[in-house]
Amino acid sequence: MKTMLTFISTVLRGAAAKNVRISVCGSRVVVSTRSYADFTPQASFDVKKCDLHRLDQGPPSQAVMTREQGLKYYRVMQTMRRMELKADQLYKQKIIRGFCHLYDGQEACAMGIEAGINPTDHLITAYRAHGYTYTRGVSVKEILAELTGRKGGVAKGKGGSMHMYAKHFYGGNGIVGAQVPLGAGVALACQYKGNNEVCVTLYGDGAANQGQIFEAFNMASLWKLPCIFICENNKYGMGTSVERASASTDYYKRGDFIPGLRVDGMDVLCVREATKFAADYCRSGKGPILMELQTYRYHGHSMSDPGLPNTVEIQEVRSKSDPISMLKDRMINNNMASLEEIKEIDAEVRKEIEEAAQFATSDPEPPLDDLCNHIFYNEPPMEVRGTNPWSKLKSVS
Repeated sequence: MKTMLTFISTVLRGAAAKNVRISVCGSRVVVSTRSYADFTPQASFDVKKCDLHRLDQGPPSQAVMTREQGLKYYRVMQTMRRMELKADQLYKQKIIRGFCHLYDGQEACAMGIEAGINPTDHLITAYRAHGYTYTRGVSVKEILAELTGRKGGVAKGKGGSMHMYAKHFYGGNGIVGAQVPLGAGVALACQYKGNNEVCVTLYGDGAANQGQIFEAFNMASLWKLPCIFICENNKYGMGTSVERASASTDYYKRGDFIPGLRVDGMDVLCVREATKFAADYCRSGKGPILMELQTYRYHGHSMSDPGLPNTVEIQEVRSKSDPISMLKDRMINNNMASLEEIKEIDAEVRKEIEEAAQFATSDPEPPLDDLCNHIFYNEPPMEVRGTNPWSKLKSVS
């Protein structure tokens, strides 16, 4: 051990003089012979032009990305991917039970949206919520512990996969489409307070035919609410393709009187630019806007319904338009990062996920005494009937 520390100290002193990158990953010391000055600090990239509805102009077809942004986007998306793959593994081991809807394949949507709005803006989504819970600031450890029903989970083990919350993040909602009018309500609060904030309200193509969505569109348009309605079109509602479920698959036009954008949801930069455009539109007082993100999920609808729609189709998407691979190739091909650096991030992410999984499988479950706590906010303690009329539990706010 002493020899190892001496070696690291020597390497660090030499590196400081030569401006090279050093990192310690477990028992490995990774030394990059290239300095930061060797990399391109910023580059412009062509992104797919968005289809427009009731708009004279849309987002730019070029996006500027710095090296720091690219490394951050890559790390966040890779963390989401690895977290979902670990959840898949824990579910198959019967450590995670119940519903569990995975997000892998759609990482560019969550990262691109977060890069296009402010942390103080608001976000609400459906039950495929793990990715957004992470981008809204909740640690992987708290997310996986929630999935396994442990006390250290973000909702203290009581919410599970579909019910996670954070500051300015209102879930994880299990009823199909029900979060859309709630999101319009959050946008109404933003307008009422006059704080120049917007609410991003997400739903899937499977929810796009729900009547309550069109009611929310109507109210948001009448009152000019600062709401970005986003349909994450991953091509399948449960196992049914969009062509079999919707008479019109132009989801970005479904707002009718609300302007819309159809966006390449597999490209994090395209999503970022479109979200910036939509947020500026809402902040200007023009009312709501609708975005359709064309994306794809690599898993079935949920872990309890794991059948994949078309394995050939999935392999094609993975090989041609995987959001993480696309970003990595862009950065390496434009000298914004080295392959060694990318592999280093991958190793760090894997380590983080393994440590989080260890916590999520060893942390205790919440005690039965906590079962009925937090039913109401700021109420005096009350008795709650248990599984039979003679069983009494105490609820504390």
